[in-house]
Amino acid sequence: MIKTHYRTCNLCEAMCGLEIEYEHNHVISIKGDKEDQFSQGYICPKAVALQDIYEDPDRLRKPLMKTDSGWKEISWGDAFDEVASQLKSIQSKYGNDAVGIYQGNPNVHNLGAMLFGSTFARSIRTKNKFSATSADQLPHHFVSQFMLGHLLLLPVPDIDRTDYFLVFGANPLVSNGSMMSAAGMPKRLKQLKARGGKLVVIDPRKSETAQIADQHLFIQPGKDVYLLAGIVNLLLQRDPELPDYYRSLEQLSAVFSRFTPDLVHNLTGIDQNVIKKIVVDFCKADSAVCYGRMGVSTQQHGTLCQYLIYLINMLSGNFDKPGGFMVPTPAIDVVKATGPKGTIKKFNRWKSRVKGLPEFGGELPVVTMAEEILTSGDGQIKAMITNAGNPILSTPNGVQLDKAFSSLDFMVSIDIYLNETTRHADIILPPATGLEVEHYDLVFNNLAVRNIAKFSDRLFSPADGSLEDWQIFKELASRFKKQSLKDRILSFFMKPQKMLDYSLKRGPYKGLTLSKLKKLKHGIDLGPLQPSFPERLFTEDKKIDLAPTILIESLKQLETAKGISKDLLLIGRRQLRSNNSWMHNSQRLVKGGDRCTLFINEKDAKDRRIEDGSKVTVSSRVGRVDLKAKVTNEMGQGVVSVPHGWGHNRTNTKWAVAEANAGVSLNDLTDEMMIDHISGNAAFNGVPVDVMPAN
Repeated sequence: MIKTHYRTCNLCEAMCGLEIEYEHNHVISIKGDKEDQFSQGYICPKAVALQDIYEDPDRLRKPLMKTDSGWKEISWGDAFDEVASQLKSIQSKYGNDAVGIYQGNPNVHNLGAMLFGSTFARSIRTKNKFSATSADQLPHHFVSQFMLGHLLLLPVPDIDRTDYFLVFGANPLVSNGSMMSAAGMPKRLKQLKARGGKLVVIDPRKSETAQIADQHLFIQPGKDVYLLAGIVNLLLQRDPELPDYYRSLEQLSAVFSRFTPDLVHNLTGIDQNVIKKIVVDFCKADSAVCYGRMGVSTQQHGTLCQYLIYLINMLSGNFDKPGGFMVPTPAIDVVKATGPKGTIKKFNRWKSRVKGLPEFGGELPVVTMAEEILTSGDGQIKAMITNAGNPILSTPNGVQLDKAFSSLDFMVSIDIYLNETTRHADIILPPATGLEVEHYDLVFNNLAVRNIAKFSDRLFSPADGSLEDWQIFKELASRFKKQSLKDRILSFFMKPQKMLDYSLKRGPYKGLTLSKLKKLKHGIDLGPLQPSFPERLFTEDKKIDLAPTILIESLKQLETAKGISKDLLLIGRRQLRSNNSWMHNSQRLVKGGDRCTLFINEKDAKDRRIEDGSKVTVSSRVGRVDLKAKVTNEMGQGVVSVPHGWGHNRTNTKWAVAEANAGVSLNDLTDEMMIDHISGNAAFNGVPVDVMPAN
């Protein structure tokens, strides 16, 4: 008998509602849930990967141990014993910091990992913690902490009510929002235009979003900071009237006065009158919002770019205003729950051993991970724990990290695949995943463009002998932390659903419980975003600091002598059927033409005698790759693009579809020496490269 299951897709940030038809343990179809309170039937191609991952013969289902004769399945008890024994031995010999931890992107899409992963990480008692945060959105957290007092108090565009959407370095039509969960973005952008709104995109590439925009401006990677600073300067000249919970406005004029339209034009090539008109139209709109993502976050001025975006929204009167830059009020308020943990004191409490980059929120920048393993001396990382991440493909200079992981004394990976990273592990612990686990979006409801809540029960029971992420974390933590009888009793009762119910009852929506939410299979709409400041501020004086010292000093030192770069500059590229390397073992997601290609402008190609479809060699300071060229005026002159997440051409992995569609790794070209020096975030965009015909 065919049955129907409703759940939220957790493969990206969008939180699309799914209607899954199934019989016994077999999925028959996956389509959009038209009654879902958030996505209203929208679905992207990635959702089918939930079935593909569940049924994937390459997915690991039992713990593996590396032996001289190859990989061997072992029991969970033996696996936990070996992990605890090896890590404790290394810490006893070299100190707690000799063990490093890397948390990958899928963790924030996973309820069990979010509830129990941090407990395990704390039990290891190491300062060498890393995550995908510092290869992605760290500048957002940094600016929120220094301006608003909490690293998770993250404003998002109120896209459904805005009249002017100004986008820097983002492609929301493909991502369905990033640090802005907005399922069904194509419909939301159509509605923006239907109500007479305007979409303006500034990007080195005429992306899918830029192609439907009212206006698109090409800009070189790394130059956004000057255009943003020029906009702030023009806004300050309008003598903005701000609420009394803002402070330090008087400090801004002297800092920004040098960013004149003439200077910005010389640095970016964008016409002065165009810049002025953007500011005029932005301020004339009944509501407007400025938004920037990977293109501005993951570059050398990433933190300054996000700071300037915050300022633009604030100085124009569009912060905490319908249609502007607003903070969601989720049913489970992770900001309130973490409370003072988000204060400014959690910065620079220690530094990385080799490069001296500061800690932020308990983590060190991921660009330092390889050198902390490879550089000998006190504090050297001798063992690594990776959790649901493939940093060899997702962090800068993957070749160097490959070398580093191969040199470790011991490595354990919590992952469902034998991939480019986990092949270095001595033990792999594979959790149940996807359709086998229950789900609630703790993180992305905190970033949603509308206040919603939805609980998804598991569709299929995990296979006999399988453990979920949270069970793995609990067991490992218990082996590193001495537990009293009271601790053991509390731990026994600590399960995801009990924790969810407790948090919902303490949330802002009275009467909402997990029991009630379970009955609402399409979720519940809790209404549009609401103004919530200054009440939600975590700064000591309950005021927004418009001029944090660390950001103002960096702006004062910003070099303005250089104009347009003469180098070819490399940027990444988001693709609708890909979010991380897990997606590449789904035949339905990788089928069709080769998508791992180099996009290059027609003139740049002609100057280098490169033809469309021909193979080219791309080289940077750290490495070189060969791939096919796609000649297109979609790219601005002087800029080339390679999509991220590919490069399944290393040995001793075990995912057949990915290996057959290997592509090349963008991060065999990106440079770990290129960083945002304020936050330590990786700078993937703007890497100088040479491109020439292959041999």
